[in-house]
Amino acid sequence: MAKKTPAKSLVVVSDLHCGCRLGLCPRDGIALTDGGEYLPSSFQKTLFGWWQEFWSKWVPQVTNGEPYDVVVNGETVDGVHHKATTHISANLEDQKATAVAILHPVVKQCPGRFYVVSGTPVHSGEQGCDDEAVARELGALKDSNGRHARYELWIDVGGALVHVSHHIGTTGSAAYESSAVMKELTEAYVEAGRWGDRPPDVIVRSHRHRNIEIKVPSEHGTAIACVTPGWQGKTPFCYRIPGARQSQPQFGGIVVRVDGSGAPYIRERVWRLDRGKIE
Repeated sequence: MAKKTPAKSLVVVSDLHCGCRLGLCPRDGIALTDGGEYLPSSFQKTLFGWWQEFWSKWVPQVTNGEPYDVVVNGETVDGVHHKATTHISANLEDQKATAVAILHPVVKQCPGRFYVVSGTPVHSGEQGCDDEAVARELGALKDSNGRHARYELWIDVGGALVHVSHHIGTTGSAAYESSAVMKELTEAYVEAGRWGDRPPDVIVRSHRHRNIEIKVPSEHGTAIACVTPGWQGKTPFCYRIPGARQSQPQFGGIVVRVDGSGAPYIRERVWRLDRGKIE
């Protein structure tokens, strides 16, 4: 079972897409169901190196060595989808075993609580069943309905109220990349005001594989909405999407903390690939 030490920081990663040749894979590869093995590409070795640096160096530095909670915000596996041909294995047991191998060291070193939030069904399975299987294997804390991979998480981080869920609207134009993020924050305040609930101080979303943050003044100092980067390279599908086809993929995660006055803030670590060489 995940530990329950109170934490002052919340670490959020998302969109691991284990099982995709452009997603996370252990450096030593994985054993496949029928006795074969898969060895990572040069790109995947680079990606896994960033993953290790994120957890072994950056997270301890940003959290000042203090306890932290962890949320995996959806899509631990790639799934079998869209007639894709980029899978390591179309056997979901192989994909889930890869995700467990990637995340087990994270859970082992996590000094606080460990949560999983379900991603979109096309990757995470209907009702998040594949994220659920991975989360159950890793001992992620259950929600009130007994799910290990919940649809959303409300969590107190140093007195700040944080809401984590996977989905967020997308856009084909970089000029409007912030629009859905601001809309999400506005809708949270409208819904809270309508029913007299406390609004979230921080909203965390994923799904886009691109990091962005919106901040506005609030009673508690700052209200924030952000989207996390992911851990998957550009698949062939990306080259069909306006905006995505010209941008480089972003890899990394975020940490939510509060300052001395109790105001929340976010630190992010983002890596990107260089553009292709000029011929």
